[in-house]
Amino acid sequence: MEKADTPLQSVLHTIQASCKRARRDPGEVTLVAVSKRHSAAAIEPLLIEGQRHFGENRVQEAQEKWPALREEHPGVRLHLVGQLQSNKAEDAAALFDVIHSLDRPSLVKALAKAFDKTGRQVPCFVQVDVGDEPQKGGCPVGEVPDLLRQARDADIPLAGLMCLPPAEIEPAPFFAFLDKLARDHGLDGRSMGMSGDYETAIMMGATHVRVGTALFGERD
Repeated sequence: MEKADTPLQSVLHTIQASCKRARRDPGEVTLVAVSKRHSAAAIEPLLIEGQRHFGENRVQEAQEKWPALREEHPGVRLHLVGQLQSNKAEDAAALFDVIHSLDRPSLVKALAKAFDKTGRQVPCFVQVDVGDEPQKGGCPVGEVPDLLRQARDADIPLAGLMCLPPAEIEPAPFFAFLDKLARDHGLDGRSMGMSGDYETAIMMGATHVRVGTALFGERD
């Protein structure tokens, strides 16, 4: 009997199949394994399989888990995928390799200061509120050009745009909108797509998909 794919193998095969349908190179898509609220013991098997990009929602949780894991598994790239409070900017700059949730002018200022202090220039995705849902965080669509200008003026390296489309609605139009917005502003990265819709996101140009449940199972 053939050995079943691990969750990681299954997700990677799906990414490859989605890229083939979209006539894209699978190397253009980075899988970010969202390990928030999962223990080091749950993360370890993915590290052993070779996964190196991981996403965390909270600075403090990442500080508790990742230093020891990184010692054992070199080459990990840590992505902050949750909202970032300005007073945690310096801690985030010291720990994370990519930030996906730059969404307001006060955070531009806090991160610019933190990057100067830590000597690290962490690439940032500007999170866009594509569904007009302020409770999720994200820059209102009409304010995106101004926020991008402020980030560039502050020498913050821009990785691209990120979005969380509204739940229970077909996500494709939101992904297509983010893709166009990124192109209009000369940005390469699109952080979009999670466990339930990353195949659609890849068809619409995603460069980073943030997958948790499909890799780790449902959280208790």
